[in-house]
Amino acid sequence: MNQEQLARIKNDKGFIAALDQSGGSTPKALKAYGINEDAYSNEDEMFDLVHEMRTRIISSPSFTREKILGAILFKATMERQVAGKDTADYLWEEKGVVPFLKIDSGLAEEENGVQMLKPMPELDQLLDRANEKHVFGTKMRSVIHSLNEDGIKAIVKQQFDVAQQIMAKGLVPIVEPEVDIHAENKAGVEDLLEKEIMAHINGLSDDQLVILKLTLPEQDNLYANLIAHKNVVRVVALSGGYSREEANERLARNNNMTASFSRALAEGLSASQTENEFNATLEQSIESIYQASIT
Repeated sequence: MNQEQLARIKNDKGFIAALDQSGGSTPKALKAYGINEDAYSNEDEMFDLVHEMRTRIISSPSFTREKILGAILFKATMERQVAGKDTADYLWEEKGVVPFLKIDSGLAEEENGVQMLKPMPELDQLLDRANEKHVFGTKMRSVIHSLNEDGIKAIVKQQFDVAQQIMAKGLVPIVEPEVDIHAENKAGVEDLLEKEIMAHINGLSDDQLVILKLTLPEQDNLYANLIAHKNVVRVVALSGGYSREEANERLARNNNMTASFSRALAEGLSASQTENEFNATLEQSIESIYQASIT
């Protein structure tokens, strides 16, 4: 574990940029960026285009260490380069931004009100590759749709079981049991989720560290005790389908919780923009998210 990167994520002001759209979400991300599906004819071409989009964001003068602490990458992005350097090395060496890797293989079918992580039989090899590429940590997302105690207990247990595998490789896991923003009794789901996460956090040894990525809660500062926990490096928020404006408003009300936005970060960016237009839009987006993250 890189201690300089750990100190940066734990102590510095800023937020984590989520640039980890995968095969399923990439067409939607490209469409929002102004590139329709008729612009590419296969997956390779699609990933080339999304890498160009991510490169444009990462290399922008608006994307700075003063506001951005870390960036979450998709596996294909980790394997590619920006300005002649591996993406993770470019982020850290040129930008001072800590690289993370999305490791999950997507969501299983809904059962007991939740969508668990799909099996990841090749996880060990992927974690070894992440270490080779100088990645600091990982991220895995599963989703809670309704207040079902068995489902919520199962989803949190699975997240922490996988986190143990990640920590054993010297990486810091971002544990992400997302709560669907349209879930009925969302506040009740979040209360139970907080208790389940705390029970697992309390079972960690002193040298085991995690980051939590959670949906912005209905009750402000619900996660204050998790934020203060010695085993939690940081608690970050996903935008979860809220507009950037609403996500920022909710985030600002949750003290010491910082953003890890994806779609909300890229909102307003377009392939057709000039460099000046693109950089100005990105700067405005980053500034608004940063201000909401430092409350």
